[in-house]
Amino acid sequence: MTRRLHAGRRAAATALGLSLLLALAGCGGDTDGKASAPEGWSTLDTGSLSVGYPKDQGYAEQPAAERSRSNAAVAVKVEDGIRTGMVSVQLNFATGVSDAAEAAAAAGAGIGLGSTRKATKDVRLAGPSPARDARRIDYDFTADGKDDTPNRGTPMTGVLVAGVDSGGVPFVVRLNAVEGAVDGEDLDAFVGSITVK
Repeated sequence: MTRRLHAGRRAAATALGLSLLLALAGCGGDTDGKASAPEGWSTLDTGSLSVGYPKDQGYAEQPAAERSRSNAAVAVKVEDGIRTGMVSVQLNFATGVSDAAEAAAAAGAGIGLGSTRKATKDVRLAGPSPARDARRIDYDFTADGKDDTPNRGTPMTGVLVAGVDSGGVPFVVRLNAVEGAVDGEDLDAFVGSITVK
């Protein structure tokens, strides 16, 4: 009886281990999986990618007529007439770009003077391979006070993710906000919410 009980437990443990292994293989493989955004967030959707933004923290999608022509999608947080946070998607923002490293180099050049890079690392996004390969750059900068942004010199934080979609279109996705308004978990969730098409 004891042998049967142990054999049953071993079989159950083996089956559980196999199912977990298969689930992990499915998550890490080259799948067309879709990323999910945290509860309370909404999604910006473009022809190259979709990305989450913290709607529950006051961000709202900007109508096409109000955003810059260089942006394919934007969500902004406005407080007392000042834009304190912004999520933006730019597509085809550089020429001669064929991979994530080149896209990140081009996007990083646009961060601007007075910014400080904190970290650069490779990331894997949801979506078809090899479009899943991207590069993340975290940085700090100070506001310039122009175009309804915070007062000149206000500390800001940002993260950008750059890559190339499955059709060869380079993309860069950014989240910029007043320092302290978005924590590290939110920045990670932002990056984790991106699905490349």
